[in-house]
Amino acid sequence: MSDKTPFETDMLTLTRFVMEKGRRVKGATGELTQLLNSMLTAIKAISSAVRKAGLAHMFGIAGTVNVTGDEVKKLDVLSNSLVINMLQSSYSTCVLVTEENEEALITPKDKRGKYVVCFDPLDGSSNIDCLAPIGTIFAIYKKETDDEPSEKDALQPGRNIVAAGYALYGSATLVALSTGQGVDCFMLDPDGSSPYGARYVGSMVADVHRTLMYGGIFMYPASQKSPKGKLRLLYECNPMAYIIEQAGGIATTGTEAVLDVKPEGIHQRVPLILGSPDDVHEYLACVQKHQKSS
Repeated sequence: MSDKTPFETDMLTLTRFVMEKGRRVKGATGELTQLLNSMLTAIKAISSAVRKAGLAHMFGIAGTVNVTGDEVKKLDVLSNSLVINMLQSSYSTCVLVTEENEEALITPKDKRGKYVVCFDPLDGSSNIDCLAPIGTIFAIYKKETDDEPSEKDALQPGRNIVAAGYALYGSATLVALSTGQGVDCFMLDPDGSSPYGARYVGSMVADVHRTLMYGGIFMYPASQKSPKGKLRLLYECNPMAYIIEQAGGIATTGTEAVLDVKPEGIHQRVPLILGSPDDVHEYLACVQKHQKSS
């Protein structure tokens, strides 16, 4: 990651940007463009719901626990439904993996496309009630076989990502997007977003976004309590690792590049260290030194 912010781009709307990117791809069918625009629509709807959560009595828990052991908030349920409905209605997906559903979702045959999407509809939702920044994370893959869609189609290494991004719902709504040619960011609110001064917010999207903007390092390594790490590979670590690498940074588990990990399950957890190359290399050097001396 260089001193120049990756957010310096022409004043394009995200919809127009996605369409222009799609036109430049030789042999493009427009399916990915349609998919990205559908994701954007879902993000706009979630942003509106987040802003009105208090007035609409959307704070608090929904009374259930998701597949990764986290309490489900009312906004989690709404956000998950919004993304699923928009993506399946885009006629461009075949398999969806979400933090909120134990099994992969197979798009109905009459709405099926060629893309696999892994997403966390509302990352950091434990922060909803205290009004801290929260976000949406997603990664898009192309189905590799002509077989009937199944959960296996989502078990691809991050190197296969064709597009990834996140939305940050804070003082404004920001979308960071990469289609493999760097990182571009767009504000939903024309007034923009003030930088956060905190080093640790507790919401992955907010913390990684701060690292992307100002450099530094984000870490959620393995621990005695979470020997495999806490963050999920397919819909948290891979999309963020892809964004960070596209911006010139490094994302590692501590032993290998995150994007090189071969997934074994759709809710698999891995350790995550990402950020500026110098900071990540310094972290790895400290870990190796400690391992040699112990």
